[in-house]
Formats: sequence, C-alpha cells, structure tokens
Amino acid sequence: MRQYSPDLTPPWKKPKPVPQVPAEPGLVVEEPGTGFCGAVIRCEAGTVTLEDRFGKHRVFPLEPRGFLLEGRVVTLVGPSASATARVPSRTASGSIAVPGARARVARAGRIYVEGRHDAELVEKVWGDDLRIEGVVVEYLEGVDDLPAIVAEFDPGPDARLGVLVDHLVPGSKESRIAASVTSEHALVVGHPYIDIWEAVKPSSLGIASWPRIPHGQDWKTGVCRALGWPENTGAVWQAILKRVSSYRDLEPELLGRVEHLIDFVTAPE
Repeated sequence: MRQYSPDLTPPWKKPKPVPQVPAEPGLVVEEPGTGFCGAVIRCEAGTVTLEDRFGKHRVFPLEPRGFLLEGRVVTLVGPSASATARVPSRTASGSIAVPGARARVARAGRIYVEGRHDAELVEKVWGDDLRIEGVVVEYLEGVDDLPAIVAEFDPGPDARLGVLVDHLVPGSKESRIAASVTSEHALVVGHPYIDIWEAVKPSSLGIASWPRIPHGQDWKTGVCRALGWPENTGAVWQAILKRVSSYRDLEPELLGRVEHLIDFVTAPE
C-alpha cells in the first residue's frame, strides 16, 4: 500500500531550503535587518564579525536565514578547519605575510616623518612591509627646514624621498612648506590631523572623540588634561601605541598616505 507523508502542503507552497555558507574570512555579506554590509573578519562562539569599507566592525549572531550573499538569503555557518587553514596570515598593515622572509638590504630611498611618535606608529603597523621592501623610516623633529633637508638628501631616480607631514591642510604653515619642495623625485604628503596621536581611532582607545584644544596651547598636554590622562606625554603615547594592533586602529586618511609613500619610494625607475 502506498505511503503518504503527513505533510499535505503542496510542493510549490513549501519554503525553499536556505543554503548554508561557511563564514570564511573575506566573504562579503549583508545583514538585512540593519543593512550593514561587510567582509567576515572573525567567526567564533556563535557570532560573526563583519568589517565594512570604512573599517567599522559589527558583531551578529549566526542565525538561520540571517544574511544576504549577492542578493540571496543564506545561513552562515562556522568555517571548516581546512578552510581556516587556507586563509593566509596578514601583517599589521593588512598585507599578506611572507613567513620566513628576510629583510631586504636598505634602499637608498627613504621615508621621513615629523617626529619620533610618527616613526614608532609607522613601524608598528608597516614594519614588516618596510623590511621586506628595504625602506628605512627616519624622523626629523619638525619640517620647518624641509626644503633644505630635501636638498641635502638630493633625491634622484634611484633614491626617492617620501615625506609624511602632520596637519597638511589648505592654508596651513605645513602646506606652504610642502609646496616649496619641487623635486620630481621627492613626494610630500600629509594627513589632516594636528598630531599623529589623532590618527588613532578614538574607539580603539575607549574614548568618544579627540578633544578640541584651543589654539595657542600645547596640543598633547591639552589632550591629556581634557581626558584626565597624566601629563606625561611620553608615557601616554606608549599607552596609546599599545592599543594599536593593526591598520584597523588607524584613520583612513593616514593609511592611504603611508601606502602612497611606500609605493612611491619602491617604484621602479
């Protein structure tokens, strides 16, 4: 005797099965409830962390029918062990790591930054990349004499010079100094922040925003007072630096400028 299923719902009325997709790093999905769209950066303990194109992170639960992948409803599941093993490790700057790579002999070209804090931040995030490329970063203790410094370096096709300047905005003293450097083998770029501290995302430090300091006051000291931090700017900077683990802790305006300088200095003749 023919057996019939107790479910008498017509096939065309039954919900279609939702495909399961492993939440592998780099997979771009959208959470329809919030409209947040980003790439998977972490999947653990029943949650998935997405990062959008501005570097913002959101954590969502792994639930059935939870996400859109190229317009299709999918259920994200934890990635398999083999898939996780295939994901290449990355440096703090986001570049693919090269295990066992030896530092290249230093190029004649250089990157100059304004101060010690700038140099330490660049080293922490881009140090692996700079060693592989053979690029040395030096700090200047200010850029007031930048034209003379560039002339003394005497950049050329095989020794390009890149300079990172703080507070490079229209009408500033720094913009006028940068404009006076005319060598085709030197590139001066900058970020809009008064000091390199401000290029660290406030969220990475647990503060709502960087305070505005009245003109005429020492900016670092004013920040420490406004936030209730000790007025030992050297110790405070080391505490800030410890909270920076990768490019995700920095503002995009700084990221693009440093990448541009590295590309310029290492470009073939």
